[in-house]
Amino acid sequence: MFEKVIHVNSLNKDFESIKKIDKDGIEYWEARELMSVLGYPNWQKAEDVIIRTKKAFTNSGQSVSNHFNRLVKMVEIGSGTIRKIQD
Repeated sequence: MFEKVIHVNSLNKDFESIKKIDKDGIEYWEARELMSVLGYPNWQKAEDVIIRTKKAFTNSGQSVSNHFNRLVKMVEIGSGTIRKIQD
């Protein structure tokens, strides 16, 4: 039991460390940062879960746009080139 409490506290700190707050004071997380906290090894695995979650929201009558926003940002890749990635 004690080990689970420590793990949850550690996970909460991880979530807090990557939390963003928009201009209206609304908290949000970027998927590519969140995926490593949740243990997904790569973007493809995380994106699969995001797609399935969006389908579940739609199937339950929830508005996907209330919970997910597609973000495209520019990142530098190994060669020094900058390209767009989805987040």
